[in-house]
Amino acid sequence: MKAERIHLRVDDQQKALLEAASTASGDTVSAFVLSAATEAAANVLADRRGFTLDEQEWTAFDSALERPARDIPGLRELLAGPSVLDENSSRRHEDDM
Repeated sequence: MKAERIHLRVDDQQKALLEAASTASGDTVSAFVLSAATEAAANVLADRRGFTLDEQEWTAFDSALERPARDIPGLRELLAGPSVLDENSSRRHEDDM
């Protein structure tokens, strides 16, 4: 059972367009808008959930994953220190001065 609501404000032209499209598809305006918005949301998020590679791209990707890790000068030190996201990091930086 659906329990949540989303309220939208539209102008006259948008409302008329949504009503015409929902009528043409045989849906209510709510069902039409929900379906279209859900599909659009899934499309926006699709590239963040998975990706598709052809055989050559997969081979290069897999090869990169199989390579041993390498030490990058300064990276270990950078990651070991406090970041701007750490609580009290600004106080730690002030103490270093």
